[in-house]
Amino acid sequence: MNLSSMLSEDCTKSAVLFTSKKRILEYIAEISHQRMPELAESTVFEALMAREKLGSTGIGGGIAIPHGKLKGVTTPVLIFVVSQDTIAFDAIDNQPVDIFCAILIPENQCQTHLTTLAAIARLLSQKELTKKIRQASTDHELYQLLLSHAESGASK
Repeated sequence: MNLSSMLSEDCTKSAVLFTSKKRILEYIAEISHQRMPELAESTVFEALMAREKLGSTGIGGGIAIPHGKLKGVTTPVLIFVVSQDTIAFDAIDNQPVDIFCAILIPENQCQTHLTTLAAIARLLSQKELTKKIRQASTDHELYQLLLSHAESGASK
């Protein structure tokens, strides 16, 4: 699973200021629309919210992996957002979240969806990496950090 091919600097944001689950998901949808103008913000937001209604994508440790399969997405896309403050997200450990890695997958790619989720979970299970992610002060710094770890993780 080559996560580095799914990452782009314009979809990597550090130290954003949002205070609610709804608003951070709206922001992710906004970034998605900028990346893929043919995809309406509302479509992405509704897909992410529909998935959240099934159960929170907050996996614990201050991390959430909101995701959705969408018609109109042709290749998997990652939107990586780090919040300056933690946000209540109904995570499985009941802790607030500050690292959000959203995954948008083409509607018909179930296996890609599962392998991408697993690869992201593995990547973000590295405590030293999540510490550095939280310390990244610019979008570029965060992108470079993720890129280097995604590339080294892809070869394992």
